[in-house]
Amino acid sequence: MKDCVICKNLISFVIPCYCSELTIEAVVTEIRQEVSKQQKYDYEIILVNDHSKDNTKQVIWKLAQEDSRIAAIDFSQNFGQHSAMMAGFHKVRGEFVVSLDDDGQMPVESVFALIYELENGADVAFGRYEEVKQKWYRNIGSSINAKMTEFLLDKPKDIYMSSFWAGRRFVIEEIIKYDAAYPYIGGLLLRVTKNMVSIPVKQRERAAGKSGYTFRKLLNLWMNGFTAFSMKPLRFATLCGGLSAAAGFLLAVIMVIRKLLNPDILLGYASTITVILFIGGMIMLLLGLLGEYIGRIYINLNRAPQFVLREVYDKRESAGNSADDGEKGETEYDDQTR
Repeated sequence: MKDCVICKNLISFVIPCYCSELTIEAVVTEIRQEVSKQQKYDYEIILVNDHSKDNTKQVIWKLAQEDSRIAAIDFSQNFGQHSAMMAGFHKVRGEFVVSLDDDGQMPVESVFALIYELENGADVAFGRYEEVKQKWYRNIGSSINAKMTEFLLDKPKDIYMSSFWAGRRFVIEEIIKYDAAYPYIGGLLLRVTKNMVSIPVKQRERAAGKSGYTFRKLLNLWMNGFTAFSMKPLRFATLCGGLSAAAGFLLAVIMVIRKLLNPDILLGYASTITVILFIGGMIMLLLGLLGEYIGRIYINLNRAPQFVLREVYDKRESAGNSADDGEKGETEYDDQTR
């Protein structure tokens, strides 16, 4: 390829990999087949192993050794899907960047429908699944996440955000400027642009294995979203405090009036305890929320990395003297953090 900062008509596929030794090779093969049908485009693939427990690393290393258009990255520990995507974004060189999963559920043949939307003016194009084929609790989690991004991050209501999407290069360049811990790709995309579209695609059945997302990981992902990119939870805490104070003042006035009108009335202990428990619970909840914000600020001030690269195998041709493309056919160890 030519020496360039952005390679025209090059599509960069970024695939976070976690325990996908049985599926990732088929995904890569399908990408090759689909791109070969389009004479206009070439491809590169960045595979990021998020410290898998199986032989995923060996599989992606083999793929990278067989195809010089594939780069393989290995994390020193499990940092999560969004950190893996960020690591891959630092390596891309294409005019268009496509994010997809490693499980084979995403229809690779729909990639060019996404690219078509980008070429016609969109900054980001998402695949919108007509039927989501995942566990029921994941469906609930996805619904909660969609509502959360609408309320907290001002996501357009008509946009369906999925992990199968394509973006223009300038969007990716803005995203990778974020170097703090706890990345949340949806929040970063919405911070860059609202010029988004979503198009219908068909999700396949999972070929093998199961999702790496547990309820705990989903909860951590939601926390990343609304603590790193929105002040609305803190404003909600202020609102709750104001409403509680107003309710307490109103209740006190009512109690005084009742006592003046009927001096013999006995004020109940049960209602008092109920109010104390409610107010105390609200205070503890909101203090915990405030503590979450402060804790994350503290961790970021201590320069906690988004990811640590244990090893990189990259034999792609050099795209200029970019600092992020320092390895030219070499393998690197334990020297890259972000």
